[in-house]
Amino acid sequence: MTVSYRIDVPDAFAASYGGRGAEERAWIAELPRVGGEFLERWRLRPDGAAAHGMASLALPVIRADGTPAVLKLQRPREATAGVAAGLRAWNGDGVVRLLDHDERTGTQLLERLDSARPLSAVADDLTALRILAELLARLTAVPAPEGVRGLAGVAAAMLDQVPRAVRALHDPAERRLVRVCASAVAELVGEPGDRLLHWDLHYDNILAGEREPWLAIDPEPLAGDPGFELLPALRNRWDEVAATGDVSRAVLRRFDLLTEVVGLDRTRAAGWTLGRVLQNALWDVDDGRTALDPVQVAITTTLLPRWG
Repeated sequence: MTVSYRIDVPDAFAASYGGRGAEERAWIAELPRVGGEFLERWRLRPDGAAAHGMASLALPVIRADGTPAVLKLQRPREATAGVAAGLRAWNGDGVVRLLDHDERTGTQLLERLDSARPLSAVADDLTALRILAELLARLTAVPAPEGVRGLAGVAAAMLDQVPRAVRALHDPAERRLVRVCASAVAELVGEPGDRLLHWDLHYDNILAGEREPWLAIDPEPLAGDPGFELLPALRNRWDEVAATGDVSRAVLRRFDLLTEVVGLDRTRAAGWTLGRVLQNALWDVDDGRTALDPVQVAITTTLLPRWG
């Protein structure tokens, strides 16, 4: 297929993503051509400058019928393998709509939302948190479809990595904390849940829309227990939590609001939140760190009594 269109890749994205390795550089090199291919295939017209996150490029476009949309280009990877299945299962209920999808490349055509108005722009934290919680309740009400990976496998793999992570940490207290988080996962792994999880629901992954006031974006679908969803919301705007002067009280206020609105058992939700802390700790160790994130230490310490 001869492609007459090409897209412009922002230099900052090319430098940051292409700096990860040879495969990433090769993908970046092909991105202008691949993007142009989808402009032609789906009869799209560019409608502004491309934006980017850490691993994807989003180009505002106009469809042939005149409706605005977003062309999202990303390399296929494990975390995004079930995105299309998840978005189709949600069918726009509380989440951005999937308009078209190419399985081979992972390219998506999405409903356009207002990227200039994320939920983080809402000044009052509790108001924003309640909006997030109400969306989370709707999203996790949907059973996970086939094709979405499960929390059971993710949790089992985490437990296998714990001994290596413990050895990497310098502080004995942090080693104990990781073991406690692992013990929570070990108790819960036999009942991983079957709800459709977003896996990264925080304020900047919720944008203002036209058909609904707020809609979630950028899911990394997972089949599991909704308690595994809470940590990103708990650590939103951490400077405001610290500014209260009582971190534990502020964390518990957030935790109680989330679990109340979503309708979760607080003991299980605390346990799965410790599991999410464990996952992040394992990722940090993989990145060469030898200490835990202080924010997650504070959250873990606060929630331990809820679990124990």
